[in-house]
Amino acid sequence: MAKHHTPRFLALVDDAKQRVREMSAEGLKAKLEAKGDLHLVDVREAEEFNAGHLPRATHLCKGIIERDIETTLPDLDAEIILYCGGGFRSALAGDNLQKMGYRNVRSLAGGWREWVEAGFPVVKDEP
Repeated sequence: MAKHHTPRFLALVDDAKQRVREMSAEGLKAKLEAKGDLHLVDVREAEEFNAGHLPRATHLCKGIIERDIETTLPDLDAEIILYCGGGFRSALAGDNLQKMGYRNVRSLAGGWREWVEAGFPVVKDEP
């Protein structure tokens, strides 16, 4: 079930999406299958990540990504694909990473929901 977001939050996301490129779930799946050199980062909360995440994903939630990205991924030219539940938090995080100097950042359009609805593979951690 889709969440209903407030107008000011949506305006903030729309503003960020003016600057952050998006990638489709199909495009990301193809990149993952090609085993390319990309960094897939899940910006959802820990409980969301632990319930299921995309293959090869690293977890850096929206609350800490700006603090920890430089030690996790110091290469400003690295290809970074961010995702969240629906593509909103990842767009906001992507905007901030670009402001920090990262030059190859994208957000997964539609996020986790789009990926799952397409029937693409997910990883579920053992409890």
